[in-house]
Amino acid sequence: MKKITCLTLLCFITISSIAQNKFGHINAQEILVLMPDFKQAEGDLQNFAKSLEAQLGSMNAEYQQSVEEYQANESTYTSLVKQDKEAEIIGLQERITTFQQNAQQSLQEKEQELLIPINKKLKDAINEVATEGNYTYIFTSEILHYASESNDIGSLVRKKLKL
Repeated sequence: MKKITCLTLLCFITISSIAQNKFGHINAQEILVLMPDFKQAEGDLQNFAKSLEAQLGSMNAEYQQSVEEYQANESTYTSLVKQDKEAEIIGLQERITTFQQNAQQSLQEKEQELLIPINKKLKDAINEVATEGNYTYIFTSEILHYASESNDIGSLVRKKLKL
């Protein structure tokens, strides 16, 4: 009889502790793209990318001009001048390749630099809503397979961010 009473009490405690948990979910990406800071960062990133593309374009134009000049005058060059021009063209190719790699890395770093404060702002708003609403867990919709609309805290977070 004691075992049955203990087992019943244990089940009751477990069920009541589960019932006290409050779960919510949010589509954070959807809110992120609505944030004015995100739109500003997106514009800044596009401008940065355009400046890198312009620099790459000028480097490619310089390379193209050097190749055309070499091809047009190749027959008049001495062996020493040919070697010098070929080394110059190879050097330009290497500079372009290095620039492309560095530009890609710079673009990724710039994106991180711009998005970190925006993501923090969103996370802080989610945390405030979770605290105010006594939520135990908030899940992002990126990993949920099913969620009831009644547990969606997106509107509360949008309100907190004044969106």
